[in-house]
Amino acid sequence: MTRADLTVLDRRAVRTAFSRAARTYDDNAVLQREIADRLLARLDFIRHDPQRVLDLGCGTGYLTAKLRHHYPRTELLAIDLARPMVLATRNRLEGAWPWSPGRWFRRASAAVADAAQLPFADHSVDLIASNLTLQWCDPDAVFRECRRILRPGGLFVFTSFGPDTLRELRAAWRAVDPEPHVHDFIDMHDLGDALVRNRFADPVMDVERLTLTYTDVRDLLRDLKGMGAHNAATRRHATLTGKNRFARFREAYEPYRQSDGRLPATYEVVFGHAWIPLQDREPGTVTVALDALRTGRR
Repeated sequence: MTRADLTVLDRRAVRTAFSRAARTYDDNAVLQREIADRLLARLDFIRHDPQRVLDLGCGTGYLTAKLRHHYPRTELLAIDLARPMVLATRNRLEGAWPWSPGRWFRRASAAVADAAQLPFADHSVDLIASNLTLQWCDPDAVFRECRRILRPGGLFVFTSFGPDTLRELRAAWRAVDPEPHVHDFIDMHDLGDALVRNRFADPVMDVERLTLTYTDVRDLLRDLKGMGAHNAATRRHATLTGKNRFARFREAYEPYRQSDGRLPATYEVVFGHAWIPLQDREPGTVTVALDALRTGRR
């Protein structure tokens, strides 16, 4: 998967959409919180003792605050592309009770930054956690930066949406016109290949499927708008949707209505993690055991 294989994203549109959604995000992000909790639950089964943790794409800080309690003695950093999201994270961290019995929390900070241009020194972070951010980025660019700042033995854990996400919405719009109304999501296998290409070790990938239901498709669209989840492709349809086209879209969604009378919205959730090798090697380097050399000379 090269950059040319991906839908080209309008980073300014991504920043604008999430900046506008900062005030309404928490009211609509039920699914995002559930996925963050599942990501944290997976960390319970991974042996790792990080001293410096980064929340990559922190949003309003739900995962950031959870990481603060999960790793209370680490230095915690958080970044997001949208400044209003960063301010919401800072407010969440400052509003949280700074101590609990038996726990002492180290410093936590949040800043505006692009995941593809991280403002951190090489080999300066032990753990990067990222919840539902990669789908708004070029994964190769993000993986390169994460690989750069992680220390040997460091861990990268993340979630992203896969291509089966919002399949009902995509199909309903496809019945109306060929324009890309729904964001293109990246396949689990492509993400795994990108990890290997960027010299991560032991990548583990798997998928879960979750479904939200709505009484009307307008409620789904309202949720997506409230979370800033717009189609950010540079080739997206730029004009307003007319009444006739929207009516045809709603009609095309109706066959998906379930027996309980509700409309489903499917989400394919990709979970992944990978490590930085303890002994790093440059691309193209071959390691040969000394015993093998000795054997070859006999």
